[in-house]
Amino acid sequence: MNIIIGGCGKVGQALADILTKSGHEVTVIDKDMDALNSVTSMVDVIGYHGDCTSIKAQVESGVKTADLLIAVTDDDEKNMLACLIAKKTGSCQTIARIRSPQYTDEIKYLRDELGLSLSINPESVAAAEITRLIQIPSALEVDTFAKGKVSLIGLEIPEGSMLDGLSMREISSKVGTKALVCVAEHNKEVFIPKGDSVLYAGDKISVTVSLADVSEYLNKVGIKAKKIKNVLIAGGGTIAFYLAQRLIANKIRVKIIEKDINRCEELSELLPKAMIIHGDATEKNLLLQESIEDMDAVCSLMHQDEANILLSLYLNKLNPNIKSIIRIHRNSYEDLVTELPVGNIVSTKRITADYIARYVRSMGNTMGSDVEAMYRIMDGRVEALEFLVGEDFGYCNVALKDLDIIDDTLICCIYRNGSIIRPGGHDTIQVGDKVVIVTIKSGLRSINEIIK
Repeated sequence: MNIIIGGCGKVGQALADILTKSGHEVTVIDKDMDALNSVTSMVDVIGYHGDCTSIKAQVESGVKTADLLIAVTDDDEKNMLACLIAKKTGSCQTIARIRSPQYTDEIKYLRDELGLSLSINPESVAAAEITRLIQIPSALEVDTFAKGKVSLIGLEIPEGSMLDGLSMREISSKVGTKALVCVAEHNKEVFIPKGDSVLYAGDKISVTVSLADVSEYLNKVGIKAKKIKNVLIAGGGTIAFYLAQRLIANKIRVKIIEKDINRCEELSELLPKAMIIHGDATEKNLLLQESIEDMDAVCSLMHQDEANILLSLYLNKLNPNIKSIIRIHRNSYEDLVTELPVGNIVSTKRITADYIARYVRSMGNTMGSDVEAMYRIMDGRVEALEFLVGEDFGYCNVALKDLDIIDDTLICCIYRNGSIIRPGGHDTIQVGDKVVIVTIKSGLRSINEIIK
């Protein structure tokens, strides 16, 4: 497809990288020449120096023949205007990043009136991801499929776990069949486990399990964590607001530390059930005064990556049992912090890029089996996808053992008529099923593509 991206910030650059790797022709528009040069030097895209809200810039960038325009500048209004112009000038679909809470209740109206194909609020989606991590404290990452009925949970196997030393064949008999290990990482090598694959303490794994069975499974394999009741949020920005709303709705006590007194007053009005503290969350005395060592979880959501990293490192030293979640903005820090004991890492750039990339894949699909959800797991090295099986799937009612599935790919869950099926060799895929697969390959757009 021909795609135009308005805005060459972190999200725009991440999108350009993902979409070109998926075989799309991409043009990027930005007024900042340095940002434009940065993306064109790293990714095979066409750069246009201009304003994405300019009709002239859009026309010269090829909007009249484009299939999609994605507006991801830092300005919500500019994004909406760029999409409106693209819709009126060309005949392409449009996607806008809309972040401000003031548009939350109006987003359906705006989508309809502006003709948006998709809108995304990265901060709200990030808050939802953090909430899932808090609900399953021992998880490294949590992604959901089948409208929340199935979870893909990233875990690290602890010392003393019954999984240590077990082969995949032994797991089903000793642990049960309610969960399936889909991906594993051993000594930094990621692989799709086979029957003779053995797991060891320290390995990272991703497991599919229904939400109802999560606690039982974790307890059985020796991964225990107490329920989180008290959360401290460092930084009172937009993510903090959305997160506090969700946590309070789940009966969790929330403290927010924010440096800006005006923002504190605003949050006090918006979140009457939260405790709002005016101060610097990197000051040790303030943290001790607020009994940070007694918190079940701390979310470092300040604007400075360095502050978030330092706070998380301090927490690990103070009490490694505190659940720590940090937000990272800068691309250059993401690889660095994965090697540090900072807890869970959340990137709004990654969340936004993955969300939009999933929609683009569905647009480009002509085989009848749409991508319903897509996540990158294991530090982005593995893709987990949920497909809705359409009429054109050519292997319905064929036993899975008779399917010649491409290498490094696993069918890990089938969701049918409200029931979760852990696929075995004699199970089949049927039209209307939601099928979750994990793969080390990238760019799959249809479930047909998993068959050789």
